[in-house]
Amino acid sequence: MATSPANGLPRWEADPILIVEHLFMRFGGLIAVNDLSFKVGRGDITALIGPNGAGKTTVFNCITGFYKPSEGRLILAHGRAPTPGEIAEVTRIGERSLVGRDAGVFLLERMPDYLVSGGAKVARTFQNIRLFTGMTVLENLMVAQHNALMAASGYSLKGLFGLPGWTKAQKAATAKAEYWLDKVGLTDRADDPAGDLPYGAQRRLEIARAMCSEPILLCLDEPAAGLNPRESLELNTLLRAIRAEHGTSILLIEHDMSVVMEISDHVVVLDYGTKISDGTPQAVKNDPRVIAAYLGVDEDAVEEVEAELHLDTNPTGAGA
Repeated sequence: MATSPANGLPRWEADPILIVEHLFMRFGGLIAVNDLSFKVGRGDITALIGPNGAGKTTVFNCITGFYKPSEGRLILAHGRAPTPGEIAEVTRIGERSLVGRDAGVFLLERMPDYLVSGGAKVARTFQNIRLFTGMTVLENLMVAQHNALMAASGYSLKGLFGLPGWTKAQKAATAKAEYWLDKVGLTDRADDPAGDLPYGAQRRLEIARAMCSEPILLCLDEPAAGLNPRESLELNTLLRAIRAEHGTSILLIEHDMSVVMEISDHVVVLDYGTKISDGTPQAVKNDPRVIAAYLGVDEDAVEEVEAELHLDTNPTGAGA
């Protein structure tokens, strides 16, 4: 799937929604993320891939505020890409964000996780499903709208008296929850405990719950893990619809290469916390460094992999 170029640039360069600059994450003497820089295009589906232990989830935890990076900058832009001057101004005055009529620039590394989700509008799912299994499917989607409902209720007072503002907000939240139940095919299970859903349906419910917070960036940690081929196809369809119908940019970690190559506009590859490739799915798929990392060969063997790849594409030796 090709990106929409502007001035000859791919979308992640021409109009980034997220800019990761020189990100480091250290745990004592261990460097989990090593000088990582990449961009997520506005409206793109971007995949962050790599072998186990490459640092992918650590990057997600930094972006979503669960970790504070040791070094680096995480810039999220609402509406349009920030200018260098806007970024410099936020940095200079030591603020978390610069929000104006036509600019919303957020420095995620300075924000606690609740502001990353509530203010910067970044939502995530987890590798291990984290639903409220004892609540119903519908209640899980209502909980995702808790902050907005509490504000509309005047922190309980308006809700207790059933004032019009609270009633309107409650109806809107219910309508949104019902909309996402329909999008993920779970309307008929709305009153069932979430824990009673089959695994694939729980995955879809978790994505629906994240979308109830109306994110501009949706971060998905291995959404296809444990899915069968039919469920993976349903996931692909859902993610494309989220991007097309809601304009939501998606950043995902995924080991299922059939999902990555099918739906991604842009792929970033990590190995031992370091970026080794960054480009279109086709370019990354044919990068000898990526092939070597997934095969588990030493760095010294990359040239051999590259030679073998070249021979495979030129079986008669023509053009070699």
